[in-house]
Amino acid sequence: MALAASHSRSVIFARRNIRCNVTVRQTCLLFSTNNTVSDGQRKPPSKKQLRKTQKKSPCTDHLSWEEKLADVITPLWRMSYDEQLELKQKQQERILSQLSGHLTGDFQSQSSAVRSKLSFPVLPVLPSPVRDGYRNKSTFSVNRGVDGNAKTVGFYVGTGRKGNIVCVNGDHLLNMPEKHKLVGRCYQDFIRLSSLEPCLLFHTGGHWREVTVRTNAEGHTMAIVYFHPQTLSREDVALHQADLVEYFTLGPGSVCQLDSLFFQESSMTRCSHEESPYQLLHGQPHIYEEVLGYKFRISADAFFQVNQTAAEGLYSTVRHLCFPSPEDGGGRTKVGGTLLDVCCGTGAIGITISPRVDRIIGIELMEQAVEDARHNAALNDVLNCEFVRGKAEVALPGVMSQLSSAGGGLVAAVVNPARAGLHYRVVRALRNQPAIRRLVYVSCKPDGEAMRNFRELCCAPDPQKKLTGEAFSPTLAVPVDMFPHTPHCEVVLLFER
Repeated sequence: MALAASHSRSVIFARRNIRCNVTVRQTCLLFSTNNTVSDGQRKPPSKKQLRKTQKKSPCTDHLSWEEKLADVITPLWRMSYDEQLELKQKQQERILSQLSGHLTGDFQSQSSAVRSKLSFPVLPVLPSPVRDGYRNKSTFSVNRGVDGNAKTVGFYVGTGRKGNIVCVNGDHLLNMPEKHKLVGRCYQDFIRLSSLEPCLLFHTGGHWREVTVRTNAEGHTMAIVYFHPQTLSREDVALHQADLVEYFTLGPGSVCQLDSLFFQESSMTRCSHEESPYQLLHGQPHIYEEVLGYKFRISADAFFQVNQTAAEGLYSTVRHLCFPSPEDGGGRTKVGGTLLDVCCGTGAIGITISPRVDRIIGIELMEQAVEDARHNAALNDVLNCEFVRGKAEVALPGVMSQLSSAGGGLVAAVVNPARAGLHYRVVRALRNQPAIRRLVYVSCKPDGEAMRNFRELCCAPDPQKKLTGEAFSPTLAVPVDMFPHTPHCEVVLLFER
């Protein structure tokens, strides 16, 4: 019976004249970067207008759904790239002036002119070499579309709190590569063929959830499908997995040429591999990416910078700030010392710095990421890296004690935490270790919890908070544009003492 059903589905796939392999329809030349601003047809918003827009949503009834979505995902799409960089420069200076104001006691600097308030230089934003289609990872949601079809794959306009979510196709978005859009369209076609309903809210039933697409510079593609099993038996889930594989390998979805197809069953919004293993249904378990001449293995849930070309500028900046060398011979000049790489992910920062130092110690919570980091070190013949799995606030004191007992040598630290910033015990351990004279903090949201970390690193000694070590001082900031067409910017901040 299962074979008959499979055959029937194959016939359906063959007969359907879907358009997954057809180039995206010309939704409108409106979203072409060749037709923005410079042609004088659309005046970009002023900086003041943009700030007001971010604070208070104006009436958008006159906008198309494509424009509404572009304003959500890529709010700066109407601006030229030079204007985007100018805006980001001023934003970073404004944010970092808050830190300067805190250190000098001039708290008014948060709302006043910023250039004169900065106590350390902020270099010009390092631009992204690639500005369109730069993302190597995209996650498509499933929900009701503009036409009311609950099996629509795209991105959200509206909010759950207001109950006005609409899922809009993202084919026009400037930051997404064509391959991601193709997989998203094919996944939508697949779930519309499926007899199972989508899982819009966990408590209301349904099964098909979002799909994540990962690609590398060579075009290799990994897709991860998320699925809520509800009360389905293991046999029933296996049948739907088989349908998914058939669609993307033999059916219309084969146009995507997936190198890896993963499946994760989850009854929660987000699950790690340890909580619910990623099941490889087809292809290779990993894809690989190259940065600064080093090759990195990427697993289904591993963190990797979403903009590979800009990541090279980011890692080069971190390398230079951690261990500056008068002769920067592509990063291979030996300086010596030890680097602590906190929240190291798959080891990219430490590995790219490894030729300059005697020893790299990376700390990372995710088990799969640690496995990838160790694999990446071996893959690149890097012998001076070791990786410790665990919460940074738990592992770091022991690592510090080990370094203290070893004695001597220059110690620098780099931290690259998630948006939630560092645990206060990590900040305390870094602050209270006198051997660390340079600390590089990489933040994708410096005006969030990272600002609390900055202040704790730089405040006067406070025995009550157990911040007894000598205070750091911010000496240089380098913004790096990892996310063109959005207001977001990575900032690399150097602290010294």
